[in-house]
Amino acid sequence: MSLPALEDITAPIDGVVRIETSPREKATPIIMEMMRSVYPHDQVFGEFCTVNTYIDCPPDELYGYLADTRSLEEWTYSLRGFMRTEDPDLWLAYDRLGSETKIFTRTVTNRAAMTVDYHCAWDQGHHLWMVYLMRVVDARVVLNKPGSVVLWTNCHHPFYDDNPYPEAAPPQRPVWVGDFWDMFGAGHELELRNLKQIAEYRHRNGLPITPAWMEESR
Repeated sequence: MSLPALEDITAPIDGVVRIETSPREKATPIIMEMMRSVYPHDQVFGEFCTVNTYIDCPPDELYGYLADTRSLEEWTYSLRGFMRTEDPDLWLAYDRLGSETKIFTRTVTNRAAMTVDYHCAWDQGHHLWMVYLMRVVDARVVLNKPGSVVLWTNCHHPFYDDNPYPEAAPPQRPVWVGDFWDMFGAGHELELRNLKQIAEYRHRNGLPITPAWMEESR
């Protein structure tokens, strides 16, 4: 039997569950097996780390704030001291998780989709392999109320397990960014709460979401 939208596939594909081949009676046990009360940490945060939240703040304003790389100085836990490099789109800061560790950041944005992707790396700015993918969604569309929904995903790049540029690391540094991967879920949740509190405070008090010091130095 030909399935809708799959006319080019001549044989069943293992792992594809559709009502045409798996009626509800067959699919329900599969779904129930997926709905666990406890999930192994590696299953949730092994290859991907995703956190999200609702923020009572206009989406356009929140997007504009996140699109400025220097906002990371305010809402992240440990990135401080942002300064421009010779490449005006590449910023240098310090990640205090690694003591005197340099972190380089290039922010790639799409206003129409309200995506903000931070391409980063410890120690060197030539290969920005740590990519933080963020999207701002108008909450009126997905939650039927004013405000923003923020989606944030990280992928477990293999370099988290093995520093590809050990020669660029500061001497005697005891840690590598990948040492913290198991904490990314909780750490990013903490930072997302920071973002929520900062943005909602400013919106609640009639302040610009992007502070004046950022606007004035653009």
